[in-house]
Amino acid sequence: MRRTLDELLAYGDWDGIVFDGISVGWALPHVLDHYAGRADRPRLIYVSHNHEESVRAQIAESQPLFLKRQAVRFDALKVSWLERDLVDSVDFVTAITPEDLSLYRRRRCDKPMGVLTPGYCGRRVETRRISEALPRRAVIVGSYDWIAKRMNLAEFVDVADPMFAEADAELQAVGSADEGFLAQLRQKVAATEFTGTVPEIGPYLDNARIAIVPERNGGGFKLKVLEYVFNRVPVFALTGSFAGVPLRHNDSVMLFPDHASLAHGVLEAIDDVELLNRLQERAFVACRDQFDWSSRGRQILSAITTS
Repeated sequence: MRRTLDELLAYGDWDGIVFDGISVGWALPHVLDHYAGRADRPRLIYVSHNHEESVRAQIAESQPLFLKRQAVRFDALKVSWLERDLVDSVDFVTAITPEDLSLYRRRRCDKPMGVLTPGYCGRRVETRRISEALPRRAVIVGSYDWIAKRMNLAEFVDVADPMFAEADAELQAVGSADEGFLAQLRQKVAATEFTGTVPEIGPYLDNARIAIVPERNGGGFKLKVLEYVFNRVPVFALTGSFAGVPLRHNDSVMLFPDHASLAHGVLEAIDDVELLNRLQERAFVACRDQFDWSSRGRQILSAITTS
């Protein structure tokens, strides 16, 4: 990666350099060193995926074990330093939600910033009718490689699985995770299936009545919410678990304050196909024209040329 970066920097004549998320923050000192003292430095743009400082701190404080909490706090501190360096060094910062933008502005109100929500280019199901012929199944889609994602999944399943088993309903968690982590969860459940990595999620969404967003840690924009919406699966979620999507409670989404009430709400609604179809239809309409990539590209170009 470093060699590729050096080759690209040597090529020169760039109008802008985009740091796409905190994971490429390692490149910042190399870029700054390359253009040190030069008048032709291109515009630097940081496209944030989360307000990392607040998210990582929240994850650290939710760790139940003291030693693990201290280790995660240290990791959060390192990420916070890197994020601050990026924000201080670039010419323009994009936040993924208005809430994240406010957090960035608390520290650097002088820095040019704006909201840039992701676009969506996945599958769009133009019509769908949920019926009683579908399995009495709710689905959670995600990648569970990050500690916050694993915590959210494990905490919700601990609460929801016995409730689903008693109601003779199915809970399905779809997405990649360490096999050891999944094996531990499988030993404790009766109504939940963990698929691991799958080639595509469409068939799993097609065979579910409800999609769940159980994130207690690491809120913000959730691309999987758009996957649910555009695949016409009604969304049931924790209040505050996602942002940046124009869904309204009891109209195009159902929101609940905690895991127990979320699981109960799913089971209470899972046979109400009229409600489920109303939710998925209104969510699709609310989001239909809001998340095209071309407008995001124009926003980045504007930041490069005018920031």
